[in-house]
Amino acid sequence: MTTSLPSGARDRLYAECARAITEAGAERESLFLARLALLLFEQVGDEARCRAALADALCALPVPSLSAIESLQTGD
Repeated sequence: MTTSLPSGARDRLYAECARAITEAGAERESLFLARLALLLFEQVGDEARCRAALADALCALPVPSLSAIESLQTGD
C-alpha cells in the first residue's frame, strides 16, 4: 500500500524539515536525519518499504550545483 501526501502538505513538511535541519546545525545534521528516518521507519512498520524508500532517495539524490555551494558559503 502506497500513500501520497497532498502537494500542500508535502510543501509544508519539506519546509518544516528544512527548518529542523537548520536548527540541528551542521554538526548534528546527519544524526538528526538518521533519527528522523528511524522514527518514520517505525511508523511505516514494513522493512521492505523502508529499504525501497532508502534506495529511491539515493537514486534521485541531486548533486549540489556550484551556485548552491557558493550561496551557502556567502550566506546569500
